[in-house]
Amino acid sequence: MKKYIIYICIVASTILLNSCNEDTLDAIGTGTVTGKVIVNDSSTPIDGATVSVVSTGNSAITNASGDFVINNVPEGQQSLSIQKEGYLANYEGIVVVTGGTINVVAELSLSSASNRPPEQPVLMSPVDNSIDLGLEVELTWTASDPDEDALTYKIELRNDQNSDVEVIDGIEALTYTLSGLNYGFKYFWQVSASDGINSEVWSIVNVFETSSDPVYRYLYVRNDSSNNVIYSADIVNNTPIELQLTLNSTNSWRPRKNLSTGLIAFLRSVGSETHLFTMNPDGSDVQQISNTVPVAGSDLEKIDFSWSNNGAKLLYTNFDKLYSINKDGSGLMLVYQTLDGSFISECDWAVDESIIALKVNNVNGYGVSIYTIDMSGVILNTVLSGVNGAAGGLNISIDKTKLIYTHDISGYESPDGRQLDTHIFMYNFNTTLISDLSGTKPIGFLDLDPRFSPNEAEVIYTHTSNDGVSENKIQKVNVASATNRTDLFSNAKMPDWE
Repeated sequence: MKKYIIYICIVASTILLNSCNEDTLDAIGTGTVTGKVIVNDSSTPIDGATVSVVSTGNSAITNASGDFVINNVPEGQQSLSIQKEGYLANYEGIVVVTGGTINVVAELSLSSASNRPPEQPVLMSPVDNSIDLGLEVELTWTASDPDEDALTYKIELRNDQNSDVEVIDGIEALTYTLSGLNYGFKYFWQVSASDGINSEVWSIVNVFETSSDPVYRYLYVRNDSSNNVIYSADIVNNTPIELQLTLNSTNSWRPRKNLSTGLIAFLRSVGSETHLFTMNPDGSDVQQISNTVPVAGSDLEKIDFSWSNNGAKLLYTNFDKLYSINKDGSGLMLVYQTLDGSFISECDWAVDESIIALKVNNVNGYGVSIYTIDMSGVILNTVLSGVNGAAGGLNISIDKTKLIYTHDISGYESPDGRQLDTHIFMYNFNTTLISDLSGTKPIGFLDLDPRFSPNEAEVIYTHTSNDGVSENKIQKVNVASATNRTDLFSNAKMPDWE
């Protein structure tokens, strides 16, 4: 019995010893890994990089200094994974010693390091040195990327008239249409391609030139953004084409072209005053003509002025006075003053400059008289007087035998200047007979601001409803028969036709 007990004890001791030996052999020590992650070929730290022990998944995120610490890393050979978006992943081999600390400096390279830039864009159209192009030009080009990255494009546009540089960015297509160009300008353009990774790549510079300023025979005004804006226009193949001459940010109206000088005179608001200006047919070289004496009257939108035929002078009004001024702003001279203090609202100078037609009215715009004077201020012909209702729109024929004007035959007079039934009339100086050119005008509509056509066979005018809010449009009518009313331009008023 004693022998068996001894044997059992020996076996138990053996098992216990073997068990202890196995625990010692299987136990693995751990160490600590510290380090810094920086940009390749630089000491710049990388914040927010993930450093992981591949075998265990233990990880840490680098701080703003690029530093990290990973504890409890098994001893022996290990592999660290270092990753951050925008950088190429890196793997570092390390050897960890139990209870020890190993320090690692890991580098990451920007992912663009292996990404190739786009090919240089190739400009396709317009062909280099193209000429006589319109004010809208479609630009096209080709581009590609060796890594098939998505590309965006930028256009730089310059011209030979000033130092302006227009930049159009964020284009995703291989085409872009330029608009609002100027006549007679030479434009320089180039395109860059960007893959969002590498530096943008620019094309060569190409050149194109727009056509010379066209001779548009019509002028009119359109109300845009609460201001009056002046346009020139023509009709090609029964389709109106137009060119904006003044900016939306200025209030400009009543355009009048002089064929001798090629200049367009017009009225413009300058602070609290209204002054006379001139400009080229393309809207360039704007010059203020009046200065010390502004244009003034009871209703500035109804005021009109006149060129001399040779373009040397202009006539304009200031309350009860009529002035002449040279086209360069010099030579201001009082020409006429009403005897009763009536305001002179409109004037028109005959081609030979021998007579002037005037429309005068009271401070409310009524009590109208239309008459002609010679250059000494003597009244020659009284065309309209002693009537109720608004009137205006003076234009003398080339041979001085006729004068067209408007009159609201309803006789209605209101503080807001509303008109109800305004017709165009033609007065014959030789016979004193008056013809109604608005006989076919629809009821409830107005014919305003008439001007003879260049051959005087027709009259151009503004046609609109008498409600005061409907659209204005420009029409023409045959003088001889007062028929064939034809629409020319929509959303337009204050026409001129030279």
